[in-house]
Amino acid sequence: MLKHILILTSICSFAFGQNVFTNTADKAKIELAKQKMYAGQYLAAVNSLEEISKTSPNDANLFYYMGNCNYMLSKFDKAKENLNKSISLNPNKAASHFVLGKILQREEKYDEAITEFNLCTANSKSGDADNQDATVFLSQCNTAKKLIATPIDVEIVNVGEINSKYDDKNPCITADGSLLVFTTRRPENVGSAVDAEGDGKYFEDIYIASYDTSLHKYANAKAVPGSVNTNGHDACTSISPDGKQIFLYKNDINDKMSRGGDVFVSKINNGKWKTPEQFGKPVASTYWEGGACISPDGKRLFFTSERKGGLGGSDIWMVEKISKKEWGKPVNLGAPINSIYDEGGMFLAPDGKTLFFCSNGPTSMGSYDIFKTVLENGKWSAPMNLGYPINSAGKEGQLSISANGKTAYFSSERAGGVGESDIYMINLKDYAILEKDNKLKLNDGLSILKGTVRDGYEGYGVAEVEIIISDASGKQVASTNTNENGEYFLTLKGGQNYKIDVKKKGFADITENFELKLGAKETVTLEKGYLLKK
Repeated sequence: MLKHILILTSICSFAFGQNVFTNTADKAKIELAKQKMYAGQYLAAVNSLEEISKTSPNDANLFYYMGNCNYMLSKFDKAKENLNKSISLNPNKAASHFVLGKILQREEKYDEAITEFNLCTANSKSGDADNQDATVFLSQCNTAKKLIATPIDVEIVNVGEINSKYDDKNPCITADGSLLVFTTRRPENVGSAVDAEGDGKYFEDIYIASYDTSLHKYANAKAVPGSVNTNGHDACTSISPDGKQIFLYKNDINDKMSRGGDVFVSKINNGKWKTPEQFGKPVASTYWEGGACISPDGKRLFFTSERKGGLGGSDIWMVEKISKKEWGKPVNLGAPINSIYDEGGMFLAPDGKTLFFCSNGPTSMGSYDIFKTVLENGKWSAPMNLGYPINSAGKEGQLSISANGKTAYFSSERAGGVGESDIYMINLKDYAILEKDNKLKLNDGLSILKGTVRDGYEGYGVAEVEIIISDASGKQVASTNTNENGEYFLTLKGGQNYKIDVKKKGFADITENFELKLGAKETVTLEKGYLLKK
């Protein structure tokens, strides 16, 4: 589902049906243009509307439609021109004030935006969609002014060469920070196809980059090797902490498996990524599903969906693993994480309890902001806006963070970028984003324990081996099971001593004590392999 179509419908439905054109032949043309707009074909719609404006140059509604389409196409200067023309023809046009207010908000002209939103509410009824939405955006403007006045102590850096003059978003890193995958709308080669009926941009593809330890940055971004990208839209929503799986969002009208929007997963094999497969039930449904991420121990999957039982349009849901191939019943995370607004773009931190997500409700600075919530005693804490300058008046995309908690990456449409949406790095050396109070602790960071459990006689990896980790006091702190290749992966507090128990029915148990160190700058990875014997 194209969710922005629903938003567009709600904010401008009150304006339709009031068209008065000087040329009666334009009535049929405007209806066709509106149908294109409803379908998300904004470029085709605005081209038709511009033709109509030549014979109907004094209709406020027509210029409002043009302004709205140009706004959806991110042509903000042209949109403002259209909207100001609409307002000059009809100063009481609430919808035009509303969209103009959103543009001014995006430009961080909050006081001017507040004026336009107030004019919108003054010229509409209290129950109208435009009035209700304007109230939300008014709240966002006031939130922005408050957060800008109290900035947090972080450094935001554009990652540079990873970005392009095109749209780059959804950065997802592995727990050790060695790999970054992201979604881009750059052309992969000369003659790459564009979404001609939609927004005229190149189709989305998934790119990957490795961390260069000598340069201390991600470099040489390229299309994911293998069979991930297609001729349509392909967008990544996360990479598993161990770097073995990429979760994707696909919505292809020509593919019955992804039609309407579904979660897919691609697994790596011999350095190449396999053709993505639909994740299937219980995540897949007849409703829109927008993406997923998995916990470090592989036992929980979080995903977004518009299925029944939610609180708003898009909600965050969770399923827990029951067996090797079976997942339990989806559970809505509920309030206060989910709301009547849209939630998505989630990422579960390597600590397994801090969930970052995006929301476009009244407590954001504009469009989507990044929030965090922490699982405490079986309950999720009240979401906290990450604040300024992480969030801005532009749309922020999902955030992902390394296990050591020193750096995070996110995407944003803020001003000053290389393209429409860019990928940014957050330097967290003075800000403990994974701590409840955001204050640095003496031992503040995670390290990685991974390895492969093999059959001691045949040498092949053994699946479904239970891995149990206990701390120095004997308390169990983590557990997981090996995958089909016998591999396991866990994130644990660094700088501590642990005990590992390796258990598989039919084989002798293995127990070992070990020390997991904490890196000062880089994430420490300890690899321990085991051979099972009967």
